Amino acid sequence: MNSNHEILKKESIVVKFAGDSGDGMQLAGTMFADTAAVEGNDLSTFPYYPAEIRPPHNTIAGVSGFQVHVGGKILTSGDECDILICMNPASLAANIKSAKKGATLIVDSDNFEEKAYTKAGYSSNPLDDTSVMSSYRLIKAPMTSMAAIAAVEAGMDQKTAERSKNIFALGMVIAIVDYNIEKVIYLIEKKFKKNPLVSEANKKALMSGYAYAESAEMNLSKIHTPSAVIPKGRYRNITGNLATSWGLMAAAERSGRELFLGSYPITPATEILMELTFHKSLGNKVFQAEDEIGGVCSAIGASFAGAMAVTSTSGPGLSLKTEAIGLAVITELPLVIVNVQRGGPSTGLPTKSEQSDLNMALFGRNGEAPLIVFAASSPADCFYKAYEAAKYSMEHMTPVILLTDGQMGQGSEIFRIPKVADLPPINPPIVKANDSTYLPYKRDPETLARGWAIPGTEGLRHRIGGLEKTDGKGAVSTDPHNHELMTSLREGKVQKLAEYLPLQEVSGEQEGDLLVVSWGGTKGAVLSAVNDLHAEGKKIGHAHFSYIMPLPRNTEEIFKKYKKIIVCELNRGQFANYLRMTWPDFKYEQYNRMQGLPFSIQELKEVFTKMI
Repeated sequence: MNSNHEILKKESIVVKFAGDSGDGMQLAGTMFADTAAVEGNDLSTFPYYPAEIRPPHNTIAGVSGFQVHVGGKILTSGDECDILICMNPASLAANIKSAKKGATLIVDSDNFEEKAYTKAGYSSNPLDDTSVMSSYRLIKAPMTSMAAIAAVEAGMDQKTAERSKNIFALGMVIAIVDYNIEKVIYLIEKKFKKNPLVSEANKKALMSGYAYAESAEMNLSKIHTPSAVIPKGRYRNITGNLATSWGLMAAAERSGRELFLGSYPITPATEILMELTFHKSLGNKVFQAEDEIGGVCSAIGASFAGAMAVTSTSGPGLSLKTEAIGLAVITELPLVIVNVQRGGPSTGLPTKSEQSDLNMALFGRNGEAPLIVFAASSPADCFYKAYEAAKYSMEHMTPVILLTDGQMGQGSEIFRIPKVADLPPINPPIVKANDSTYLPYKRDPETLARGWAIPGTEGLRHRIGGLEKTDGKGAVSTDPHNHELMTSLREGKVQKLAEYLPLQEVSGEQEGDLLVVSWGGTKGAVLSAVNDLHAEGKKIGHAHFSYIMPLPRNTEEIFKKYKKIIVCELNRGQFANYLRMTWPDFKYEQYNRMQGLPFSIQELKEVFTKMI
C-alpha cells in the first residue's frame, strides 16, 4: 500500500456501480460483494436494471446498477453512497442524488462526449459544472480506453477489450477500500475458467484499474471498514432466490419427500426454477410448464402423488394460479407457492420491488379459501421461511404462500450455511398401508389436518377433487350444513397453526410512545431507524411480522402496550387494513411508499420522530 494514502476508518460504506445496460455493472457489483464477504465484511446488496431487454443506449431509462453496503454489521443495502461509479452521463443523472456530500465520484471520462450527455438530458458536460461537482471528490478516469489497452495486451481484439471497463472500475474500488486484489483475481479465474482469454483480459483490466487508483498522483484516501463479528461457521454470499431454493431442498431432504417444482419463468422469480434445475442430482423434479396455470396444476398433481410440491412466480403469475390454488385448498393438499413480488398491477414494474401482493395472498381466491401466508425479511431469511413454509404445508396439509420480493430475491447478504440435521424435523401425516381406521377426511384432533394417503398405497383408495366433500368419508356432498362445517374446518386448521408458531417479538422499547409495525423485506431499514431513535432515548419499539396468516397469538397483547401504532409498507396500506379487520379497536397510522425503491433509514427516522 502506498504510504502517501490517508486511511479513513468507517463503520460501513455504500458503493454503487452504475452504467448503461450492458456495461457489466451487475458483474462488477457481484464480484465486489463476493470479495467483501471473503474479506470478512458483513454486507447487503441491491441490484437494479431496466425492464426492457434492449433499452435505448445512453438514456436514463437504460441505466443499470448494483449497490453494495459493506461493514461490521449491515441490515440494509444502504441509503446514500460513499463511492459512486458512473460509466456514462445517464448513470450520473440517475444516481447523483444518491451520493453523499463529499463522496468519491468516479466517472468514465471517455463516455462524456456531447452526444452522450445531451441524450441524458444535460445541456453541457455535467463534469464541468463546478456548482455540483465541487460537493464531491471527482475522479475523471479514462476507463474504457485504459481497460482496452490492458485487455489488448492479453490478446483480445479492441472492440471486445473495451467491454472490460467494468472490471477496470472494480479494480479502482478494490484499491480504495484496500481489499486484497488476489481474491478478486481468483473470482475472475473462477468466473471465466472456460474462456482463458477473457479471464486474462479481465485480470489485466482489474490490475490496471487498481494501479491507476494506487498511483501517487491520484492521492486517494483508503477506506477501512471493520470485519463482521459473527459466530463461527461456513458462510457465503447468497441471494434470496438461491436461499429460497436451498430452503426448499433442505425441507425435501428433512421430510423424506421428493421435491417437485412446476413453474413458468417470470422476473424476478426465474432463478428459483434455474437453481432447482441445477441440482437435479439431489432428486429434484423440475417441470418448466407452458404457462403459470400449467405450472401450479402440475405441482398439485405431484402433491397428490406424494411429492413436496412447489410452484414459484411473481404477481402476474399469482393472479393466474388463483383458481388452482383454490383446488389445493379444498382438496387439502400441501403446496408451497413462492411469490417474488414486483411492482404492479398487470406487467407493472417487472424489475422493481413492492409489497402489493398481500391482498392477493390473503384473499385472492373464489369462495372461502383460507391458507397460510408467510413473508421472508431478508435474502438469508428466505432460506428459513421457505423451509418453514414447506414444513407447515406438509404437516398441516394446506397450501402456503411465501412472499418475498424482487430486492430480496435478487439482492444478497452473508448467509451461514446450516446443517440440515440441525433444522426442525418435518413429519408429514402420511397414512400407513391398510390402516383400518383410514378415512380421506379424518382429521388429527390437534392440527385438524387430514391424513396424506399416497396413491397406490394398499388399502387407501379414495376420491379427491374440487367438489365439496363429506366430512370424514370424502364423498361428494351438496349438503348445506356439511359445506359450512368443512369451510369452518379448513379455516380452523389455518388458525390453529398460530399455536405452533413463535410468539411475536418486539425490538427496542417493550412498551411506550410508538410501536412501528412492518413486514417482509422492509425489516432492515425500519429496524435501523428504530434502533437509532431508541439509542437517543425515544420510547419506541418495532414489531416486524413474518407470519401473516395466521398472525402470532400475542399480537393484540403487544399492541395494547403502545400509545401509537404506525404501519410501514411498500404499498398503499394492505397490512394496515388487514390489521384493522382483525383488531379494529386500535388506531393504525400508515407510512407508505410505492416508487419501486426501498425505504431509506433517514426518511423513516423523520417520520417516527414527528409522531413521537
